[in-house]
Amino acid sequence: MATILLVGVDLFFRGKLEGLLPGHQFVTKDSAQPPDLVVCDLARIDPLDVADNWPDVPILGYTNHTDTSGLRAGHIAGFDQVVVKSALVERAPELVAQLTEA
Repeated sequence: MATILLVGVDLFFRGKLEGLLPGHQFVTKDSAQPPDLVVCDLARIDPLDVADNWPDVPILGYTNHTDTSGLRAGHIAGFDQVVVKSALVERAPELVAQLTEA
């Protein structure tokens, strides 16, 4: 299973992700080992900062469907996947598997 770094993810949504992705380890700060995936809320962070801090780690960004500027910013920053929040909820296991497969 993957180690997933959460950036800007609120506590409520973290709980939802933990329920959708059992068996994965969720971290919210730097650890000795790099994460396998970074998941971040585009409405709460600067996508360029995240991309600069984790250049060699797949990044999945999400935001609500009305935040077109956030979705665009994630694409511009070079995130590996940018989705609306509802798609993340619907497809979390699939998206994580795609981004973390070796």
